[in-house]
Amino acid sequence: MGWEVLSFESAEAFLDSGAARRTRCLISDVTMPGLSGIEMHAQLISQGWAPPTIFITGYPTAQDKAVALANGALAYVEKPIDSNVILATVQNVIGTS
Repeated sequence: MGWEVLSFESAEAFLDSGAARRTRCLISDVTMPGLSGIEMHAQLISQGWAPPTIFITGYPTAQDKAVALANGALAYVEKPIDSNVILATVQNVIGTS
C-alpha cells in the first residue's frame, strides 16, 4: 500500500519511542507481555493523544471489547483476522483508498 509502517516488540517500546504523535493509525494486539494493548491505549489517552486504534485479539472477552470501544477504539477484531476488514478500516482512517 506504500504506507510507512513501524513495528514495536512491546507496548512499552512504542510508548518510549515517541512515535505516538506521528501515528495516523495504530494496530495493536490486546494480549502482550507487559502492558496490554488496552492499558497502552489508556496511557495514550491520559497523555492527551491516542491515535485511531484497531485492536486485534486471539483471546476476546466482552469486557475488553467494551473497554476498548468505550475508550474510542475503532475496532476490536478477533483472530483470525480478515485482512480486508483491517485494510478498509485503515483506509477510512487515513483517507486513502
